[in-house]
Amino acid sequence: MKTVAPGTVIFHRHRGYGVITHVNLLTGWISARFGSEARTLDLNLSTDDVQHADGEAILFRRAPPDRMPHARLMAMVRALHQAGYEKLYLYSWPKPSGLHWRWHLFTGKRDWMQRPWREGWYGSGADYNVNPVMGWGDTPGATTDELVTALAKFDPQGLAQALGRDEDHTAWFETVCAALLPGYMYSLDMERATADGLRETPPVPVIAVRASVQPYSGPQLSWPPGWAGLWTRAHVMPAPKIIITGEPVR
Repeated sequence: MKTVAPGTVIFHRHRGYGVITHVNLLTGWISARFGSEARTLDLNLSTDDVQHADGEAILFRRAPPDRMPHARLMAMVRALHQAGYEKLYLYSWPKPSGLHWRWHLFTGKRDWMQRPWREGWYGSGADYNVNPVMGWGDTPGATTDELVTALAKFDPQGLAQALGRDEDHTAWFETVCAALLPGYMYSLDMERATADGLRETPPVPVIAVRASVQPYSGPQLSWPPGWAGLWTRAHVMPAPKIIITGEPVR
C-alpha cells in the first residue's frame, strides 16, 4: 500500500495528473492541485476514482472502521500461537470513562497483574481512532501476516520470549477467537462489588469492535487460565494502612 500524503502525485480521469495538498483519512477526502498553484480541488477517495501516478487505484474503505484494534490483535496472536509462540498474551481492559479499551501484549511468564511493559506493545482505542496503527511499524489496514512480520522486525528479542508452550492458555484463546472474531473482542475487566457482593464467576465482558455490529449473543466465555483467585485477591485484600507522622515527605 502506497503512502497517501501531501505531496503525493495522483491521477484523475478528468483532471489528469495532480499533487495532493491535504489529506483527511478519517473522512476519506483529499485536496489536490491540478496545474494551478492558486486553486485546489476537493476529491472523495470513495467515489472520485483517484489513482496513484502509476495507475494503481487509491481505495478508501467505505465500511465502518474498527473503533478499536483488539480483534485484529486477537487474530495476530492466534496466528503466532499456531506458529509456536504460545507464551504471548493479550490483556484488554477499559479506560475509567468506559469509552475506549486499552490493550497490552506481553510475553514470558503468564502473570495478568504484573505484566512486563515493552515499548510498542500496548495502546488504546482512543489513539487508534485517529491513527489506526498498533505502533510497531505497521501500516493502516495491515493483514494478520503483515502485522506479525512488522512486530518481528520491530522487536525480535521481545517476540522470541513468546516462543514456547502454554497449552491451557492457547486452547482458551482459540475458543475465544472462534466465538468472537471478526466482530467482537473480550475485556478482562473485573466486576465491581455491589451491595449483594461479588458473583464467583461472572461472564467475560464482550464488546463489538464496530458500531454497526449487533450486541454479542454467542456462548458465555470463561476467564483465561491463571485468572482464578484474582477476584478474591483484588476485592478482599485489605487496603494498606497509612500513618501520618508529620514528617516531611522525601
